[in-house]
Amino acid sequence: MMLTMMMAFALVASGTPPTAAAAAAAERRPPLDRPASTMTGTEIKAYNVGLAPTHPDFIKCRKIEEIGSLVKKARVCRTNEQWKQAWAQGNQNARDTAEVMTRAPVNHSN
Repeated sequence: MMLTMMMAFALVASGTPPTAAAAAAAERRPPLDRPASTMTGTEIKAYNVGLAPTHPDFIKCRKIEEIGSLVKKARVCRTNEQWKQAWAQGNQNARDTAEVMTRAPVNHSN
């Protein structure tokens, strides 16, 4: 936090207008003390006050269908940064699986 404030002060002192990334870094919220999915809707709204929907700390919730049920859905809440990391990890897993499958030996038992 102190480093972020020092960076912002250095930018202001140099006369350079702060970039969107610097402004976002200066507005970072402290890490959540528990998973966002365990927070109530009211707590999430209170946490998101003053944050742009594109801010890395903004919490978004999605309903995800539960496997084995036609109607049951789970509410999953994460910060934008956590959603970005989950998306990147999922894509990496898919690439790794595709690579392994293309290298797998083919059984030609004719």
